[in-house]
Amino acid sequence: MEKVTYKNVHNQFKLNGFHLTKDDLCRVSYCLIKEGDEFEKSIGDFLLDWFDNKSYIDLQTSGTTGEPKLIRTNKQAMVNSALATGDFFELSPGDKALYCLPTKFIAGKMMLVRSFILGLDIDFVEPSSHPLAKNETKYDFVAMVPLQAQNSLEGLKNVKKMIVGGARMSKELEKSLLKGKTEVYETYGMTETITHIAAKKIGESAFSILPNIKISQNETNCLVIDAPRISSDLIVTNDLVEIKNDNQFVFLGRIDNVVNSGGIKLMPEQIEEKLASIINNRFFVGGIADPTLGEKLVLVVEGKKGSFDESLLENLDKYEKPKKVFYKADFLETATGKIKRKEMLRTLK
Repeated sequence: MEKVTYKNVHNQFKLNGFHLTKDDLCRVSYCLIKEGDEFEKSIGDFLLDWFDNKSYIDLQTSGTTGEPKLIRTNKQAMVNSALATGDFFELSPGDKALYCLPTKFIAGKMMLVRSFILGLDIDFVEPSSHPLAKNETKYDFVAMVPLQAQNSLEGLKNVKKMIVGGARMSKELEKSLLKGKTEVYETYGMTETITHIAAKKIGESAFSILPNIKISQNETNCLVIDAPRISSDLIVTNDLVEIKNDNQFVFLGRIDNVVNSGGIKLMPEQIEEKLASIINNRFFVGGIADPTLGEKLVLVVEGKKGSFDESLLENLDKYEKPKKVFYKADFLETATGKIKRKEMLRTLK
C-alpha cells in the first residue's frame, strides 16, 4: 500500500462543501488570508505552512504547566496521528465533520490535517462558545472543548461522535452528555503527543490508547508514552496513572498538583471528583504554604461566598477536608481555557 505522507490530499476531501486538491487549498488559503476574518486568516496561514517545502511545522503549546513555547514537529508525525485517530474512531472517507476550534493550537490544526488526510467532508465555522448555534447539519465527527460542549447540548442531536479535550470535563457536563445519543469521548494528550494518544467513552474510568502506542510508568508512577510514529523520544509526563493493562490506564492526577500536608500526600483531582456533586460553580483544590503542615489544603471557588453549602464539606474524609475556602470572581485561564491553578494559589494567603 502506498504510504500516506504530508504531501497527500485525499480525493474525497471537501472543505465547506467543495472538493479541493492541494493546489486548490493553496489558492483558497491566499483568499482566506487576504479577505477572510481573523479565524479564516489563521486557517489560511496554517495551510500555506503545511504545503510549503519544509518537512516540519512549529506548534505553540497551551502553557498549562509552564510558559507557552514553540515545539518543532515533523509533519509526517501529524499525519501518523491523524491516521491513528481515523482508525480508533472508525472514521471513513466522506464522513461529515465540523471544525470549530481555533487554528492557533494543535487541536485545531489536527482537525484540518485529519480532514484532508482521511478524506473528511469538513465545514469550518468561527471558533465560538456556541459552535452549533443555528446549524442543523448532521455531523459524523466533531471536536470541542468542554465549554463548547456545555453550550451545544441541544444541537448534539445532530452529532454522531464527539471528542472533548483541552480541559477536564466536569461531572455535571458528563452527566448531561450521557443523557444524549451522541457517542462522546474524553481525550488524553498534549501538544508534545500531537493531540490525543488515548480516549475514553464518558462514564468509563480508563483511557484506551490509540494504535501504535505503548505505555509504562517511571519511578514516580507517572505515565511514559512510547509513540515512535509521533515522537522519536519517549514522552515522560507529569501525570500520575494506574496502568490497567497494555492498552488502558486511569488518570489519577498531576504530580505537580499533589499537596503534601503534614506528611500526608493528597491528590487534588480525586478530592475534586468527590466535590463535583455539591459545587456547581467552577472550582479546584490545591495547597498553599502553612507554617505547621508545610502545605495546607484549600478550596478555590469561582463566584461569591454562599455559592454552595460549605457545611457539605464535613462529609469528606478528615485529611481531604479543605482548611479554608476562597472565592474568586473570575478564574485565571490559559488561552485554551484551562485554569491556571499554580498562579492563582500563589495569590492566596
